[in-house]
Amino acid sequence: MKDNGSLRILLLAAEAVPFAKTGGLADVAGALPKAIRAQGHDIRVAMPRYGRIDREKFQLEEVVPEFAVPIHRTTEPARILQATIGNDIPVYMVDNARYFDREGIYMYPDDADRFIFFCRAILEALKHLDWRPDVIHCHDWHTAIVPNWLNTIYSKDPFFAETVTVYTIHNLAYQGIFGYRVLEIAGIDEWGFQYHPEMADLNEVVDLMGRGIYWADLISTVSETYAREILTAEYGERLDPLLRDRRDRLFGILNGIDYDTTNPATDPHLTTHYDSNSLEQRSENKVALQREAKLPEDPDRPLIGIISRLTDSKGFDILGEAIDHILDLGVQFVLMGTGEQHYHDLFSRMVQQYPRQVAIFLTFNTPLAQRIHAGSDMFLMPSRVEPCGTNQLVAMHYGSVPIVRATGGLADTVQDYDPRTGQGTGFVFHDYDRWMLFAAIVRAAETFKHRDLWQRIQLRGMRADFSWDRSAHKYIDLYRRAIASRITRPGLESYQA
Repeated sequence: MKDNGSLRILLLAAEAVPFAKTGGLADVAGALPKAIRAQGHDIRVAMPRYGRIDREKFQLEEVVPEFAVPIHRTTEPARILQATIGNDIPVYMVDNARYFDREGIYMYPDDADRFIFFCRAILEALKHLDWRPDVIHCHDWHTAIVPNWLNTIYSKDPFFAETVTVYTIHNLAYQGIFGYRVLEIAGIDEWGFQYHPEMADLNEVVDLMGRGIYWADLISTVSETYAREILTAEYGERLDPLLRDRRDRLFGILNGIDYDTTNPATDPHLTTHYDSNSLEQRSENKVALQREAKLPEDPDRPLIGIISRLTDSKGFDILGEAIDHILDLGVQFVLMGTGEQHYHDLFSRMVQQYPRQVAIFLTFNTPLAQRIHAGSDMFLMPSRVEPCGTNQLVAMHYGSVPIVRATGGLADTVQDYDPRTGQGTGFVFHDYDRWMLFAAIVRAAETFKHRDLWQRIQLRGMRADFSWDRSAHKYIDLYRRAIASRITRPGLESYQA
């Protein structure tokens, strides 16, 4: 920690905008550092340098020449290239052709090797850079080995003597589960598997996320409700016993959105710009979306937008069961996303059956996503599980009223509209049931007929504060708490087979 009280923070993530993105993790890794730097802290980001990251476009410069990285009882070379985001925030990229010179990011058979190498390389590179972080903030399973290492192979390394770790779970469903060989690759096979008496089926595999949860000084996840949900068997993905053991060190902090890049007043992808003071201009974006989707241009017909992976966990099982009833209400429906083939088939049939009401885009691209946010009247997220979700935040900021199930971050960010008080920012249902979903859409469609009421709901959502500044304050408090509460971990034998 610097004399002025500012912190040195290293944020480790497998992806970060604008360099590489497959999901919300990249948005967090690209936006949170800017908000933390704005509050006076020295934060730096580290990620792999994938083949898709163009050296000239991002002006990458070599800051650490080739050095040897220990892995699997041998060494592998790496270099560190540097880019910047925001106000000159360094982004360190681990460059190694064998592991990262590929077009994709994930889904390779050697993913465990690749991300263990990335983590080991950046820890070793810090010594070459002579920059000692007070906090290493690790994200998801790809970086979960770091808290484990700082309590094993690096436990006596004076360079990291004052470094604490914070581990953030973005989605507990993706844990990084591998076999014993991964312990050998990581150089921790002498400590063996973890052991927990209530987790028999996980005691003979290497669950990297489980190790991050156990060894980190503090753990966070991306909403307060999700932090409570994952303590239960229903949401805990078999790690709930371990999470309950560490519940005193588990915190929920909502993700934010970057209003510099997510702003209907300046968004380059929109037909017409607008804000909460010029909401009447928003209607031109609805007409443009209807035209793009080849639907009738009807300002009085409710248009429901949805942008999602097409999977059961996102609520498509109950949506599929209710879709005919929903369309019988006369609404229009514009969907963008990809996922399970049977959902591709289902919505393709809906287009054939309801060509004047349904349009689908089986793809994902940001310009179209922003046009759906700006052109839809309602934005649907009927998720069974939603750790945080950011689409509902963007939708509200763009004036699309969310219809959501009360789970995870959806429960924390969308207030159910109450016609008696006139308060609320969306329409919320609780039971995971097609008729509860249908009822919420009916309520929204009926309220839409009263444009003065509808506009008040829109404006309330557009003016809500979901900026990263608020979240950054909470993360900084968490970092300081981790430093203040750092403890000697219990004996290794307590979780050793």
